[in-house]
Amino acid sequence: MFACSFHPYIHRLAFRKEKGEVVMTPQKSHPKVVRANGKDKPTLAIANENTQAFDWPAFLAGITRGKSVLEYGADRTIFAQGDPADSVWYLQHGKVKLAVTSQQGKEAIVTILGDDEFFGEGCLAGQPLRISTATAVSDCTLYRIEKALMVRLLHEQHGISELFITHLLTRNTRFEEDLVDQLFNSSEKRLARILLLLAHFGKESRTETVHPGINQEHLAQMVGTTRSRVSHFMNKFRTLGFIDYTGDGALTVNNGLLSVILSE
Repeated sequence: MFACSFHPYIHRLAFRKEKGEVVMTPQKSHPKVVRANGKDKPTLAIANENTQAFDWPAFLAGITRGKSVLEYGADRTIFAQGDPADSVWYLQHGKVKLAVTSQQGKEAIVTILGDDEFFGEGCLAGQPLRISTATAVSDCTLYRIEKALMVRLLHEQHGISELFITHLLTRNTRFEEDLVDQLFNSSEKRLARILLLLAHFGKESRTETVHPGINQEHLAQMVGTTRSRVSHFMNKFRTLGFIDYTGDGALTVNNGLLSVILSE
């Protein structure tokens, strides 16, 4: 195992050195869960390692009341800071930006969410109003789950409760890593880590492009620096071959970007 000081760059990955190079290997995944039947009250069954991850859309499709499926175009507001917190949202497909705005009007991006992520769950903990604004970065397919329905599912179905709690704990761990990253790492390392996360580096041992809707201004807000500094580092990364742009402006990330994070 490659030993180093804390580098909170990506989840469920292990690094080792082979012939002077850093090699990325996914760690063993947790047990997976699949839908057991298509009745009005879906149930769960533990799946083996060869089955697919839990199918939230299929599960939610078996529920007729208390949920709705919505399509949002890019730049459309899903909910705004200060709105009543009365539902949980599931992002089936797309990118969603969570941001907070100060009284002086300064905006800070908390995170960019991707496929198969929940948000807005603060209502389950007694949060009366939204503390952030959720905006579609790309075309999105979303499920809006009313608070009462989500509470009932969590109380009545232990499998769903375990999956949801695991999801929240995993995401909160990422937020903690984000905080440590902000406190201890340089802006260059923070940008490299964010790019790897946005490209889903290590997920199923493949990389994805960063959606063109996520621009340098977004990256600057996430890193906590200026747009000019982000532009400087992006040009540096591109010159070194760590990143590149496709014809439609989407960004691709090379595994060489890991060297920026792992450098002392």
